[in-house]
Amino acid sequence: MTTTLSILTMASSLLLIVLILLHKGKGGGLSSMFGGGMTSSLSGSSVVEKNLNRITILVGSIWTICIVALGILLKAV
Repeated sequence: MTTTLSILTMASSLLLIVLILLHKGKGGGLSSMFGGGMTSSLSGSSVVEKNLNRITILVGSIWTICIVALGILLKAV
């Protein structure tokens, strides 16, 4: 059980990193210093961005549940 949760945690961690890097920058950060913040979107959030947000929240929830479950399992041992 611990091995399965560890593998799931590692997989969700890598997927979470990729999903977070796919998000569009909101400006005001380091990217806007080099001209990345000059572009502005004329429309609101697209369907792709909304789905990306939902998938990121889902993977983050799975990661959190795995971390808590691993903590409980390892504390019981």
